[in-house]
Amino acid sequence: MDNITKLKTLYEKGSKHSNYQILSKRLSLLIGDGIKVKSRYENERLNFILENIDVKDKTIIDIGGNTGFFSFELIENGAKIVDYFEGNKAHADFVKLSSVVLDVSDKIQVKIKYLNFSNELDGNHYDLTLLLNVLHHLGDDFGDKKITIDNARKNIITQLNYFADKTSLLVFQLGFNWKGNPRHCLFQKGTKKELIDFVLNGTQEFWDVVKIGIAEKSNEEIKYYTLNELNIERNDSLGEFLNRPLIILKSKN
Repeated sequence: MDNITKLKTLYEKGSKHSNYQILSKRLSLLIGDGIKVKSRYENERLNFILENIDVKDKTIIDIGGNTGFFSFELIENGAKIVDYFEGNKAHADFVKLSSVVLDVSDKIQVKIKYLNFSNELDGNHYDLTLLLNVLHHLGDDFGDKKITIDNARKNIITQLNYFADKTSLLVFQLGFNWKGNPRHCLFQKGTKKELIDFVLNGTQEFWDVVKIGIAEKSNEEIKYYTLNELNIERNDSLGEFLNRPLIILKSKN
């Protein structure tokens, strides 16, 4: 089996988060058609990140990196090195093989594991951390399976603050539903304001806000704009995912 066929097989290997990300541009050109992907607006989020952060020569850690879209695109945009963490073996194997195919295996370190948020990164420091749509899966994909939703909320803040002495910048997104289950909403009314207040109030001793991006739709296109008094309102027509703010934080350490 050639490498491209292996990549297609790994990408489509069934799991809860399969087909979750589009392919990075170079990888898409190599693999071509024939795989099913449900985009979660990766390019639109990437554009907002690159508009607000210079990633050239930066060291990056990508937590829960799925099939590596952000890792590979940041490398393409000049990042020095990416430490990629992913507990799903098929996804991690996909990224590892992709790094060989793209000839960037010297720039991406694949860690086939879930981050334990304890002493694992002690002594490490990164210019940028990506923590995108991971922490609402606490108690499901990783962590204590018996944790309550109240303790999950507390742990989300603890785990966010865990990075304050390990990174200069952090890009963060959080889902509204604990474990992805709409019957277990993390916030009473499910509003962007509740989510933003939750993050900012819980992290104010450790982080400053650089920018908050909000998805808006115009002429059938999605773009992330800076938070304002209009786009902070929940827009149910966009669906749950596009109501998740994209928050850039700067460590106070």
